[in-house]
Amino acid sequence: MLARATGWPMLDKDTLTRPIVEAALEILGQSPHDRESDAYLKLVRPREYEALSAAAEENVQCGNSVIVTAPFIAEFQDRQWLDRTRARFTGMGASLSLVWVYCDADTMNLYLRRRGAARDAAKLADWPAYLSRIDTGFRPPAQHTVINNCVSAKPLQEQAEVLVKSLMGLELD
Repeated sequence: MLARATGWPMLDKDTLTRPIVEAALEILGQSPHDRESDAYLKLVRPREYEALSAAAEENVQCGNSVIVTAPFIAEFQDRQWLDRTRARFTGMGASLSLVWVYCDADTMNLYLRRRGAARDAAKLADWPAYLSRIDTGFRPPAQHTVINNCVSAKPLQEQAEVLVKSLMGLELD
């Protein structure tokens, strides 16, 4: 929705890196769908996010605004990472807008089941254990916009319209 409304390219972590991540995991003797093991978290994930960040920076250096989408959960908890990232993009003449997508546990479960992705199987197989590892009340320790992705929330289209107007400096109705 955001890319269509703004015309900005969207860099999705999975689209850009999934084939390489899956191959790397297989080489490491892991399931290509693993997103929980130390092998993924310590060896593969950092490089996955490095590639995504490099693609974003390359676009900004070319004068393009860009939308980057990934679960930046660890990064958004790290104030120093946030400060370094903001400084890096500010140094390129860009501004950085953080968007946190909130989802309650029941809606998250519904969306994961609907998605049917193999990488979600471990989460769904032991949902209580997965939920014990995440904080659904978390918010980044920096200025950000919250998009409410719960079933009971305003439609995402309405929230996206407000966000786009805000990002583009347009007046809100």
